Amino acid sequence: MRLGLALGYWGRGPAPAHLDLAREAERLGYDSVWTAEAWGSDAFTPLTWIAAHTSRIRLGTAVAQMAARTPTATAMHALTLDHLSGGRMMLGLGLSGPQVVEGWYGRPFPASPLTATREYVDVIRQVLRREAPVELDGRFHPLPYRGADATGIGKALKPITHPLRAGLPLLLGAEGPRNIAQTTRIADGWLPLYWSPMRTDVYAASLAAVPADFMIAPMARAQVCDDVAEGLLPVKAMLGFYIGGMGHAARNFHADLMARMGFEAQARRVQELFLAGRKEEAVLAVPDAFADEISLVGPRERIAERLELWRKGPVTDLLITAPDPHTLRVLADLNG
Repeated sequence: MRLGLALGYWGRGPAPAHLDLAREAERLGYDSVWTAEAWGSDAFTPLTWIAAHTSRIRLGTAVAQMAARTPTATAMHALTLDHLSGGRMMLGLGLSGPQVVEGWYGRPFPASPLTATREYVDVIRQVLRREAPVELDGRFHPLPYRGADATGIGKALKPITHPLRAGLPLLLGAEGPRNIAQTTRIADGWLPLYWSPMRTDVYAASLAAVPADFMIAPMARAQVCDDVAEGLLPVKAMLGFYIGGMGHAARNFHADLMARMGFEAQARRVQELFLAGRKEEAVLAVPDAFADEISLVGPRERIAERLELWRKGPVTDLLITAPDPHTLRVLADLNG
């Protein structure tokens, strides 16, 4: 099981520790470093900055939002950074949800998310292969565009720049069972939002046909500390925000996922409290048991014991979100 460093997205401003953490992860032998985006900082610019200050560690987006860019624009970002980094780029994509897609990007959330994802991936693959002009008779991403308001003179094009790698790894952040199953067919890897090594049966049916060399790369908060309850508070804060605030009361993919993992009543309660403006109560309502299962928190010996559960399952890459270099060092040492 390889280790990666997941830096996430910026908060109010640039995260000054991110570059130092990325350099330390590279020095410790971590395989990859990942950036993200929501509705603030973008995923590609910080990753390019990290690429310029490192030499070996692989570079991934976890995740770049599909609604933020057309598939050809995303392919351009990926092939450009792949060249600049000497072939270290991995493209992680996510569909996001209706609240962000329509509220932030001003685009309709696709009526058929699986079809929209397939088309998006298809276009990117075509760009990276550069075998012919990119064309797709698609419902969501037609190329050339042939809508009612089209000029009719759009032309299918090949990228001017020759991609460094036609097989640049492409991963998807999928949550629903059918979406995960499709991911195993059209992508090179999967980026689970929550993964519990104690509940791998939740995903068993969706992962029944996983091909060889397929990456399963969940993120997990890690912190070496004496007080487990205190160490879990950032995990609970993240869960409270995602389950309560990252979606509508009637359509929240993160809350649905927590429910499928055996915590339905708790998920709905967190939602209810958060949407009522009682955010601190929502965070405290996140069960410690769930937060603990999807993270690695506590003294070194406890983390070592729980890390073995992750290593025994199908996870190929564990993407660590860690607040300090000491935790990165401990994980590197324990993972051998």
